[in-house]
Amino acid sequence: MEPITWTGSLGPILNPAMLAAVSALIVTSLASVVLSIFSGEDKMIVNADHTLTVVPSPAVWAKRLTLWSLFAVIGLVLAYIVGGILMPAGGKGIFGRMATQLLPVWIALIVTFALSIAFKRHLGLYGHLFDNTVGMIGFGLVMFWVFTAIFADLRGFGIPIHVVTFDPIQDVISGMKNKPPGTPLPSPGEGQYDYYLLGGDALARDVFSRMVMGARVVLTIAPLATLFAFMVGITLGVPAGYMGGWFDTILSFLANLVLAFPVILLFFLLVTPEIAAAGIPTYMAMVLFLFPLIFLIVLLNARYHTKPRMRTILLAIVAGIGGWLYLSLISQARTPISFLPEWIDAFDISSGILIVFVSVVFVNSPTVFRIVRGLTLDIRSRDYVAAAQTRGEGPWYIMLWEILPNARGPLLVDFCLRIGYTTILLGTLGFFGLGLPPESPDWGTSINGGRGLLQFFPFPPLVPAVAIMSLVLGLNLLADGLREESLKD
Repeated sequence: MEPITWTGSLGPILNPAMLAAVSALIVTSLASVVLSIFSGEDKMIVNADHTLTVVPSPAVWAKRLTLWSLFAVIGLVLAYIVGGILMPAGGKGIFGRMATQLLPVWIALIVTFALSIAFKRHLGLYGHLFDNTVGMIGFGLVMFWVFTAIFADLRGFGIPIHVVTFDPIQDVISGMKNKPPGTPLPSPGEGQYDYYLLGGDALARDVFSRMVMGARVVLTIAPLATLFAFMVGITLGVPAGYMGGWFDTILSFLANLVLAFPVILLFFLLVTPEIAAAGIPTYMAMVLFLFPLIFLIVLLNARYHTKPRMRTILLAIVAGIGGWLYLSLISQARTPISFLPEWIDAFDISSGILIVFVSVVFVNSPTVFRIVRGLTLDIRSRDYVAAAQTRGEGPWYIMLWEILPNARGPLLVDFCLRIGYTTILLGTLGFFGLGLPPESPDWGTSINGGRGLLQFFPFPPLVPAVAIMSLVLGLNLLADGLREESLKD
């Protein structure tokens, strides 16, 4: 078999149009920037009938042309995707075959956008996001990677859906080492995919499959680690800002102390064999993983303290399920902290992933604490807080049900941005070989594995680097959209 091209049979039709659209987008973007600096404001012309006509300035026209060029590029990208899916197998290029493999992702995106737009007036801040172009683009990029991670390979759950074309770790095919994108297999077996769509890496593994499965690794660790960091920061930051005094002073000092410590040095210390063997990361997990459980218990107790029967039932459910999950997280086989039998232990997290997870939570928690504390200091002087105090509400009810909901806008924005920071941090850790195993398909490890031959075989490290960039870009755009819409509330 011959190698396949990037665009296949669609190339002669769509490639010239895409080149023109991208060129127009670059030119109009530059013109928009220059004209916004040097051109004047819109002109007002008084007509004979004493009405006013607005004549747009050149900068306005440049912005409109930029927007039309952007829509043209997006439309052509959709044409590549749809055309690649509908094209017969013999005419599909690399883009068409990848689009076909990602078909479950496209369907999930279409359904998500259709339902969200249809019911956006009933979905609060999330619904308002679909009135914001930047926010929608960011949301689309983020959800693309989320659905890619979900549908990467569901065959282990008995569902015949998989985006990957090969096993990203086990499938090492002779003759495919450092091959360019679109290279056919020398002798594909029965039922085996015919091509390495994005080429092979230095160990002859499929780069496309490793990129897809790497999304699952990154989007399992980054959002959960950020969520745990927020639980720690909120649980400590709200009472510190509301109560003040010595409690606030001590916690602020500890937060500043952690923030002053070099992050990379901290990770190097935690992955040291002697530190890991002593169980220090697990002891840290015992403390940090307790905060979500504390937060939920205090939250429900403050809300239902006037309904003791319901409060008791809810607290028993949360304490039972949450306690089991907490003990499963901290109990690790073949470590100093191993006390749950296998039949009741719900998780068996590898020591490398646990170290990365704990380190990310530990590093992010002080920053979240400072943000929450600052918001609480501002909100506690509002009239509705004074009204709650006049009604005789308890301090925890005021903190968690009056102050915290009114800080949701800035916190949601920071949550999105912090997932992006955590994604970059995970990439950095993988690049330095800290925590995650060397065969892991996470993007940082993949970049590290291909950097030695970057000059000659750029695709093994370039593909995961672009994946990181697109996910972080999507999170930043999503945060911008949420910020704009939250300010309108």
